[in-house]
Amino acid sequence: MAKGNINVSVENIFPLIKKFLYSDHEIFLRELISNATDATSKMKHLIAMGEAGDEAYGDPIIEVIADKENKTLRIIDQGIGMNEEEVEKYINQIAFSGAEEFIDKYKDKVEDSGIIGHFGLGFYSAFMVADKVEIITKSYKDAAAVKWSCDGSPNYEIEPVEKEGRGSEIVLHIAEDSVEFLEDAKITELLTKYNRFNQIPIKFGTKEINDPEFTPQTTTDADGKETTEPHKQISVDNIINNTNPAWTKKPSDLEAEDYNTFYRELYPMQFEEPLFNIHLNVDYPFNLTGILYFPKLNQSMDIQKDKIQLYQNQVFITDNVEGIVPDFLQMLKGVIDSPDIPLNVSRSYLQADGAVKKISGYITKKIADKLTSLFKNNREDFEQKWNDIKVIIEYGMLSDDKFYDKAKKFSLFPTVDDTFFTIEELKEKIKAAQTDKDGNTVVLYAANKEAQHGYIQEAKEKGYEVLLLDSPIVSHLIQKIEASNEKLKFARVDADHIDNLIKKDEEKISKLTDEEKEALKPIIEANVPKESYTVQLEALDSNSNPFSITVPEFMRRMKEMSQTGGGGMFGMQNMPEMYNLVVNTNNDLVKEILDNKDEAVQKELIGQAFDLAKLSQNLLHGEELTNFIKRSYKMIK
Repeated sequence: MAKGNINVSVENIFPLIKKFLYSDHEIFLRELISNATDATSKMKHLIAMGEAGDEAYGDPIIEVIADKENKTLRIIDQGIGMNEEEVEKYINQIAFSGAEEFIDKYKDKVEDSGIIGHFGLGFYSAFMVADKVEIITKSYKDAAAVKWSCDGSPNYEIEPVEKEGRGSEIVLHIAEDSVEFLEDAKITELLTKYNRFNQIPIKFGTKEINDPEFTPQTTTDADGKETTEPHKQISVDNIINNTNPAWTKKPSDLEAEDYNTFYRELYPMQFEEPLFNIHLNVDYPFNLTGILYFPKLNQSMDIQKDKIQLYQNQVFITDNVEGIVPDFLQMLKGVIDSPDIPLNVSRSYLQADGAVKKISGYITKKIADKLTSLFKNNREDFEQKWNDIKVIIEYGMLSDDKFYDKAKKFSLFPTVDDTFFTIEELKEKIKAAQTDKDGNTVVLYAANKEAQHGYIQEAKEKGYEVLLLDSPIVSHLIQKIEASNEKLKFARVDADHIDNLIKKDEEKISKLTDEEKEALKPIIEANVPKESYTVQLEALDSNSNPFSITVPEFMRRMKEMSQTGGGGMFGMQNMPEMYNLVVNTNNDLVKEILDNKDEAVQKELIGQAFDLAKLSQNLLHGEELTNFIKRSYKMIK
């Protein structure tokens, strides 16, 4: 038996490892399974190169065995194994030097955990849950098997041992505060979370299944009643993982149903099928595979993220892909796998990593190319899916200029009549009719087809096209589109009277003289709340409503942008609502209000017209609505 002392400046490094990495203690199993997977994969590689003598690869598995009585957890592989010299090198020197580097760098930063893989600490993560760890290992080379053991101090022992077959067995003597990791349910949970797509089959116990070679017999009694005997059960290895998930295959080898089946495997509680998927596959200038799915989304920006799973060589890292996947694409679902992303490094490390930045750019380009293809190849289908995907695309156009340049070719603008245009198609369609006297092409839009129905109808009567833009970030988006398109302006249909939204050269003549208008305005102002309404006298068509309420475009847009974050003006979300009350000086009712000298009648007419205008904008509620209804019944008696 050989004994030794690991040369480390910290007197007892293991309690420190346990303390600093406690928040990540469950990943010890992932780390040990990853080591076993690497050892097995190396064996396959050596055999393929003819450098492993007479060794046969066979059908190796990784086995996890829990012994609650003896409080041990064993991880067994059939990989390359180690001889005594390699144990000294890889366990006592290289891994421990990584441990010491970790302690030196992070002992004052308890919160910066999650960096095991960056320092080669995979094996020593076992001491987060174990008082004592043993390695029983035999190299594929012609060498004796050895047993290494350490009780969590800088002292270790190595001794010869009998072992059949190559590979390593890690024995963890579980500490009292970590006995939960001996429970079958907990081990299954961790193996499923981190290793359900591991490259090498992982066995954890056995399970009972129906014997595929047994056919139950059916018998019929004297009364003609049929009875089928129970199916014969057999015990088989309980293999936790799918070693060949869809993203590891070539797209040409997969059908649409294969992608949907894999989606259900990833998200077993998701009952709605994805709209479509994008298969990622690149080997230069970095390695990346994966499948991303576009789920159905609603109009809300409060969408749950953390649905994309990040893997390294089929080993789960995280479902927080911030810094790797652009923010606007984190609403997608699926898998990304890249060996170029290190296991378990801090988020700040990832965001600063050059390879990670390239991966982010590649994913954005791939998504844009796929959307372009879908748009060109089947526009009708793309239009049908638009409402389910538009939030992602619009968010991407706002946050990524390169994506914006590509997306403007397939980003759609639906009208209130359910037709769709790209921005260039729209400009061409409305240019003749909707260009104002200053040469601006004005895009009219509604946010709510029902609530703004009257305004929409007025616009359509003049032959104008009206878009339906109802996403929560529309104010931000149209601001950006205006900045990118000279002489193109957006205006919501209720921002002003339609004649003012698209001003033409013709001048409307008012039936009221200037003196009459001067007399009328204070009468109206005295009967409407001046803190919320600005009275605006306009010479409009005599058939237009006497009163109408509009929401100034600039103020409303800035307030909406401020509410949804970014843009707008500071504090505008807290400002009270402001409206314009447009009074049509060519309407007969307005003339009647001016000419009536009975102040009570005058007040009642103004109140009724004002309430009707508010009703059209859904601004009449509570006591005001009750009073309006009573007044209306009184007037029609």
